[in-house]
Amino acid sequence: MKELNIHDLKLNPFDLVGKDWLALAAGNEADGYNAMTVAWGQLGSIWKRNGHPGCLPTAICYVRPSRYTKQFVDKEELFTLNHFPAQYRKALGYIGSHSGRDENKLEKAGLTPVFTDGTTTFQQADLIFVCRKIYVQDLQEECFTDKELIDTNYPQRDFHTMYIGEILKVYSQE
Repeated sequence: MKELNIHDLKLNPFDLVGKDWLALAAGNEADGYNAMTVAWGQLGSIWKRNGHPGCLPTAICYVRPSRYTKQFVDKEELFTLNHFPAQYRKALGYIGSHSGRDENKLEKAGLTPVFTDGTTTFQQADLIFVCRKIYVQDLQEECFTDKELIDTNYPQRDFHTMYIGEILKVYSQE
């Protein structure tokens, strides 16, 4: 893996997240880990920190309360967002529709976990964002101004938890 300067990235965040999908991974080799597919999220910047030039580079992802991966994201300080080449689309579909509670879905999907920077990523990922949680908030029904979105996306009222992560490092496969 090669570390990249985040300001040198040339990518379309709409394709990266919404079209290509990402794998959200959290946990570590010693205490356990899991991953899931995410197709909702944002990349951008928000807030300032003393000693950091400009606004913090951030990634936002959303996890439903029923997802096994959520317990790892909640417990750990770090998580990764992992992009894969197109030939791994089926693997992303698999890890997005099966639970790591019930099986080793990562192995069944043909993905190889790699442990770096105190968290989990994948050997097959071609772009990796290592993030540190800086804000967590459950989405709330009363905060939706467009109520139609609720019935379409949350018929069971199982609202996502939003995680904002400061992007600490970006890696690519060499």
